Amino acid sequence: MESAPAGESALYLGVDIGGTKVAFRAETDAECVHESAFAWHPRHSAARDLRQLADTVDELRARLGVPFRVVGVAMPATVDPDGHVRAWPGRPEWTGTDLGAALRPLFPGAALAWADDGDLGALAESRASGCDDLLYLGVGTGVGGGLVLGGEPCPGPGRGSFEAGHMVVELSGPRCDCGRRGCLQALASGPATLRRAHRLRGSAVTFDDLLTAWGDGRPWAVTALRRTCRALAAAAVGVQELLRPRLVRVGGGFASGIPGFAGLVADHVTELARPGLPPLPVERAALGGLSSLHGAVSLARLIAPRPFPDSAERRENSRESLSG
Repeated sequence: MESAPAGESALYLGVDIGGTKVAFRAETDAECVHESAFAWHPRHSAARDLRQLADTVDELRARLGVPFRVVGVAMPATVDPDGHVRAWPGRPEWTGTDLGAALRPLFPGAALAWADDGDLGALAESRASGCDDLLYLGVGTGVGGGLVLGGEPCPGPGRGSFEAGHMVVELSGPRCDCGRRGCLQALASGPATLRRAHRLRGSAVTFDDLLTAWGDGRPWAVTALRRTCRALAAAAVGVQELLRPRLVRVGGGFASGIPGFAGLVADHVTELARPGLPPLPVERAALGGLSSLHGAVSLARLIAPRPFPDSAERRENSRESLSG
């Protein structure tokens, strides 16, 4: 993707910070001018992660030659109202990190906000679909999710994130990273699915092994994926009973790489439908594994001042967060 030409208007930057990689997307008012990603170094410390992130941001800034005026960040971690990471099973070294203090020096002079990656994925898919009442389920290293009702993220700013991955869907299920048993994430994440496939096959299973075996109709692969999709369907039906979304979109890097994954979730949603309540439509996410990244750009656009403020106002804006 081409870099922004010199003199181009200031950029909106979306950053999706995941457990295994970080993705970037930069847009002007008119178009996307950059998209890239890097894999984290092996886990060591939050300080080392932040140095790697800072080096990459510096390289990106130099390549584009244009300042970042507004930055939206998607995070899978649980972040408290004061901006401190309280839990991140995927990278526990970040626990206690003051997110604002860590990220603001990377983007001097920019307005900055962060939010849960699942919430932002839902926001992006809602806009892409034109549906204002949408449930998003993102299946990757973990299971993220978000809910948009009336065009607005639920539960909303200051009230935490929509933690679909920690809905308990099987009381006697496997232990989750959070310490409970039976969370959706413990049953339906990419790693959980591969572990189940390993047990059923009797030997280690990579994603490519699973993909090939699924295409060939191997029983162990079909069984492993069906249990994953049934757990996702149970979560979707539970949300339907309480909050009545009109559409489910299923995405994330793992789910988007398996042909027919969303259709399998839809089949299980139909099986679980209660008489008198039509089954929820289930679709593959329009943005594939990039829903949260697009949502981060949407967050940047949401907080963008009009016109861009002076430096004092930008500093004040940078204190704002939708993480809740």
